[in-house]
Amino acid sequence: MSLYVGDHEPAIDTRTAIRPGRGLGAAVAVVDIDQAVRNRLAMQLGDFAVPVSSIDVLRERLTGIPLVAVLGPSCATPDGLAAAEKLLGDRPEVAAILITPELSSEVFRQAMRAGVRDVLPAPVDTSQLGEAVRGVVETFGATGATTASFGEAGAELGRVLTVFSTKGGAGKSTIAANLAVVLARRSDGPVVLVDADLQFGDAAVMLKLVPQHTVIDAVESIDRLDSVLLRSLLVEHEPSGLLVLPAPLDPAFADQISADDMVRIVEMLRTFASYVVIDTPGHFNDVVLGLIEESDDVVLVTGMDIPNIKNVKIGMHTLRQLDTPMSKLHLVLNRANSKVKLDAGDVERTLQVKAESLIPSDIVVPQSVNKGTPVVLDAPRSGVAKAIEQLADLFVKDLKERRRS
Repeated sequence: MSLYVGDHEPAIDTRTAIRPGRGLGAAVAVVDIDQAVRNRLAMQLGDFAVPVSSIDVLRERLTGIPLVAVLGPSCATPDGLAAAEKLLGDRPEVAAILITPELSSEVFRQAMRAGVRDVLPAPVDTSQLGEAVRGVVETFGATGATTASFGEAGAELGRVLTVFSTKGGAGKSTIAANLAVVLARRSDGPVVLVDADLQFGDAAVMLKLVPQHTVIDAVESIDRLDSVLLRSLLVEHEPSGLLVLPAPLDPAFADQISADDMVRIVEMLRTFASYVVIDTPGHFNDVVLGLIEESDDVVLVTGMDIPNIKNVKIGMHTLRQLDTPMSKLHLVLNRANSKVKLDAGDVERTLQVKAESLIPSDIVVPQSVNKGTPVVLDAPRSGVAKAIEQLADLFVKDLKERRRS
């Protein structure tokens, strides 16, 4: 019998009865030297998956149509990855997923260098394996060639929001995380939070996440990065469905990440995400300036103290000198009800900008941060949560109006 991809001609001759996966529209082969292992993996995928004993045998049976190769644990060796790299380099119609007995950073990097799209730990859950295969299938175009992103040609790109402050301690990361959670709960498509505070990012901690991958993994695979690989690096915040790309765990890695790298990552994220929310450090650098230029909107956060306001004023002057459109700046006053002998009107007059959001000071904020639960989930009736919901309204409403026009 033969393995089919949708309406294509047979791709692989086998002795096993093969049927196309219902609704999958792609051929799948499972490769492992151990017959029991490859048969078990094939059964997990369904009776349309073809067990194959080696990469060399798979290569002999290819005829040029798109195929997902699920590489079993026996392929997770230097020789196996070398064979995979040669196959994937020679045959662009083949995409691979690796199942490895030990999911270490080194194995992951070796697999990415070989051109593997996704890496899963063994034993692999059936639903996880199926989702990984479907994710790779989405990169196959109608002509059978792999594409660079989930988005269709000409599809509308997601909206990029950078949350920035010119001084630490303004509450920028708290606002970024909570705004992203609100958008994730409202959006039909994926929402991604990117932690671009590359030395001391706190997004993962604030959401109580233990990430296996960070920005540095994306950067190390930048030459072969596509949306499938990038999506595999994201960790999900299950209570909200928000996807997160955390900052590196070691501050020393920050020097290895350029502004061009970060912009390329965000450009790719917006091909499949409805919103990309970016948290940044409390100062200007090349990465921040590159991301601000890439962004549709910049949420500029200031506290209610003189040094903070002074720095924001200088920051706004800097952005004007860099020809940043002031129309994409949105001023947010954090802890706006603090009794510090300043009110919102004083700040607005000093900055000559109308504040679009006033977020009150409330004990629920540090409490939620210490719990690792966003305040919009931990205390949804609080004034802070309501203010962030209203801030999200600005972008949701504006996006709907843009789509109508």
